[in-house]
Amino acid sequence: MHFSIPDTQELYAERAGTSYTAYNIYINGCFHACLRYKQLHALHEQLRRRCLEMGLELPNFPPKKLLPLTNNQVEARRAALEHYLQSVGQDNRIAKLEIFQKFLLTAQLETSTDILEEWFGYGNDSSEDQNEEDFMATVTLEVVLPNNYHMRIECRVSDNATALLEKTSEILYLPSKMMHCFCLFLVRKEANDAVVLLRKLMDFESPFISRLRSQPCQIQIYRSYFNPALDLYVMKEPVALNLLYMQTVADVEREQIITTPEILKNLRILQKHGLKLEYIEMARQLPLYGCLQFLSTQVDYPEPQTVASIAIGNKELSIRTMKVDKIYETKFRVTRMRCWRVTAVHNTQECKDHPYDLQLSFEYLMSKQTLRWITISSPQAMLMSVCLQAMVDELLNYKENEPLDAINNANVDFTCAQTPSSSSTTSSSTHTATENNFANTSVVSSPSSSTTMSNYASQVLSSSPSSDSPTAPVKFLTQRILNKHNPKLPQSHSYGAVFFRNSCPQESVQNEAFDEIIGDDDL
Repeated sequence: MHFSIPDTQELYAERAGTSYTAYNIYINGCFHACLRYKQLHALHEQLRRRCLEMGLELPNFPPKKLLPLTNNQVEARRAALEHYLQSVGQDNRIAKLEIFQKFLLTAQLETSTDILEEWFGYGNDSSEDQNEEDFMATVTLEVVLPNNYHMRIECRVSDNATALLEKTSEILYLPSKMMHCFCLFLVRKEANDAVVLLRKLMDFESPFISRLRSQPCQIQIYRSYFNPALDLYVMKEPVALNLLYMQTVADVEREQIITTPEILKNLRILQKHGLKLEYIEMARQLPLYGCLQFLSTQVDYPEPQTVASIAIGNKELSIRTMKVDKIYETKFRVTRMRCWRVTAVHNTQECKDHPYDLQLSFEYLMSKQTLRWITISSPQAMLMSVCLQAMVDELLNYKENEPLDAINNANVDFTCAQTPSSSSTTSSSTHTATENNFANTSVVSSPSSSTTMSNYASQVLSSSPSSDSPTAPVKFLTQRILNKHNPKLPQSHSYGAVFFRNSCPQESVQNEAFDEIIGDDDL
């Protein structure tokens, strides 16, 4: 989970008649919630009690102050809270806790009263009871299948991504044991019919709220894993096979999977005769099958300001560039990435006008004695980082002949309770794969660029019980805090968020697959 607190704002509480400082919290590059210090402190106390039971140590929380804070002290507290959330979000054992994830879901709901007012059509005089009714209200969301079929799903405003996916699976008659093979994404459809993946919906957010904040966009179901070997498990079930087939056909038609004219002709013959299994088997042998593809962007490899297409999947990140009417592909094995980080050139919402202000940099083992930083400048840098982490999680957890649910069962089924607590998302690590190839460059026959993503969830900690200890719940203000005295809370702009505010190596995401596979002698 990628946290940042780029700025603060002064809000006015009508009930208390006082103003207070609120912190704008972004997760994975998108605005999530606006919270007070005391709410975050209450969360810390809950996490502290839970971690004490688990034998885990929490990072230090910024101390309380007796007197009102000066501007410099507010900035120092903002930076300290950001560092705290980043540390917690990068510890998978803590980030998985249900109290943490439920807290984030409730925080998003309580912060979104302005959106709910606009949607349900009432004015600024909404009451606390009205807000609670809104959270439990039934709404209709459209979930798009890979073949562009639109399903209408009834859900509650407070439902999270897993709850919505469960209801979608029920309508599709997808067995519950196969549900973890698929996930939901926010996508944007371009004028040329291309589908751009914005981000994966997580269990700490409401799909209803997230979709409204990211308009125009759709919710689409996709395969939730990167490793094509897991297709063999998915293809055993007819409904799952059909979903995988629809996605494969869509990828081929959008040229996200590289084919020759002859192979494309054979694929269409198989499609015409309804031979889904044979179609997938043929497509699995083609370049870029099972990869998430990103929009063309700038990289500093092999030369600065090189325009390239990025793809992530099959245990690697590939960079495709064009020279003299030929496409060159350089593959970077994820097991040779020592670490990576996301940085932002600017820290304001004006960044949305400059699409390359987010950068993903990874340190790569080019040879036994050479480590090199490679930088990708892209508005999708945050999504790339999330995908790299998901791919590492699969490498660390996947074992031959083991069911897929051993990897992707971290989704927690819950909805927002009237008394909020907290909860979590995603990722873990145990043992690894054995891939030691250096970056290699080759020529491929045709270009492609688009998007498809994967699950950021992984195996639930076996030592972590699901039951919550009896702790005081975090108190959320259900009174209206958005009025004429207050600025409107920011809408989601992924460009306004920062994961790592500066580019210090110690603030990078450490790749556990690299540590497991490559020893000191290789460095």
